[in-house]
Amino acid sequence: MNTKEKYQNIFIKSLSIDSKKFSESLKYNEIPEWDSIGHMTLMSGLEEGFGITMETDDIIDFSSYNKGIKILKKYNINI
Repeated sequence: MNTKEKYQNIFIKSLSIDSKKFSESLKYNEIPEWDSIGHMTLMSGLEEGFGITMETDDIIDFSSYNKGIKILKKYNINI
């Protein structure tokens, strides 16, 4: 599994969404599953899955799938 597939799988698993509902245009609060609780579950899943600890500002700024790709680059994770 490459890094992009891993990233997508963490989104799907953490937010408990059907893979058919997944889209690279996902944004925070755009689907019911990505609410504040879903957000923290996603952040935890990303930290665990990639072995990182994100800064609070990055967790707050993580507002979309694509924004997440930019944030993860800061932690040397290239998607």
